[in-house]
Amino acid sequence: MRSSKRMFWLCLIIFGLIGCSRDSVATPPDTESQPLATPDTQTETLKPTLTPEPTTVVPSKPTPSGLAQFPLSEPGPYWTAYKRYSFIDESRADRDIQVTIWYPALQTYKSDGSPIFPGPPNLDGAPYPVILTGNNSGNYLYKSHLASHGFVMVIVTSPGFSYTAPWNNSVVDAPLDFLFILDKLSSNPPEDLEGVLDTNTVGVAGYSSDGLFSLALGGARINPEYYFSQCAQAPTLDPPLSPFLINYFCELSESWEEFSSQVDAEISKVTEGLWQPTTDERILAIMPMAPDSAWLYGAEGLAAVKIPSLIIAGTADDLVSYEMTSCYVHEYLVNSDEILISFIGKGHMMVENKEVISRINHFTVAFFGYYLQGREEYLEYFSEKFVAQFEDLAWGVYSGE
Repeated sequence: MRSSKRMFWLCLIIFGLIGCSRDSVATPPDTESQPLATPDTQTETLKPTLTPEPTTVVPSKPTPSGLAQFPLSEPGPYWTAYKRYSFIDESRADRDIQVTIWYPALQTYKSDGSPIFPGPPNLDGAPYPVILTGNNSGNYLYKSHLASHGFVMVIVTSPGFSYTAPWNNSVVDAPLDFLFILDKLSSNPPEDLEGVLDTNTVGVAGYSSDGLFSLALGGARINPEYYFSQCAQAPTLDPPLSPFLINYFCELSESWEEFSSQVDAEISKVTEGLWQPTTDERILAIMPMAPDSAWLYGAEGLAAVKIPSLIIAGTADDLVSYEMTSCYVHEYLVNSDEILISFIGKGHMMVENKEVISRINHFTVAFFGYYLQGREEYLEYFSEKFVAQFEDLAWGVYSGE
């Protein structure tokens, strides 16, 4: 961590390029100078960044080659807005957890005809299912897209967490932050968003480290024995891992005693060789994308996930190995209704590609629309038949053929 070379490699881990680039700061655009609101105080000065889009989702037309488009990548029927809040978890040393909430909104106007931002919630379809995600996944991938399709997207920024740092206490602290926010929004929602959030119908989505949190919140359980065995053989794996990746995954093993002593005893209590899950029965589906967490959970820990799961991963991902992580997770999510969609030839930073982002948005709306909104017609949009139309996508594990 001390050498410049190592800092360079750190910037290559998920969204590290975001963290190292002035042009890709992972906060909602145009909000850097705005004040934060307390949970029960409106933030009237914030502006949604996207202008309203077409008010209907229309089926796409076939391309000249006959391939279907991704209709749910288009903005949905709702205008959108966001508000920012700060919540304090007094039970965990006054952790200050920042939250950005995107929601379906009404467009309102001043007497001079100029729009008012943020608009008040659109209650026509309320309450809306809640999607929890991490800071970079929410602000870099989804932005307002899910809200435009009738979801409330809750972007959680965990204090002290870095997408570029090796595994540390955040592998437990961040999922607990998500659960704390879910409880707060359920028991005491912001006054300006009352009746908007359906906190009994919740999904979790995230890329890379946020994918780890998605698995944790879906019920995956830490498997200490498997984790230590993987770190013990890490230097001899074939194909070999870079020293950076070994350190990224295994630095936590060197401080495990300290780490486990700081975790709530109810979570670190071992039964059947596994820690207790950090999940909630209100979480009904998860979407872990390129989840960098196979070593932490192992087969037994992943088998604890019992809710629908959609994995998205690039087959050329060298940072979060396609075979070693995403395919492993796919293989051992044996107790869930589970799907893997492989992006052929794409690496870890495929999420910088607008076309990839568009496709991820499509699959996210389809998956959560089906499982959380009851939109049965969306099933075809993340089906094997749909995926098979595209030469650069594969259903399940890509064999290279």
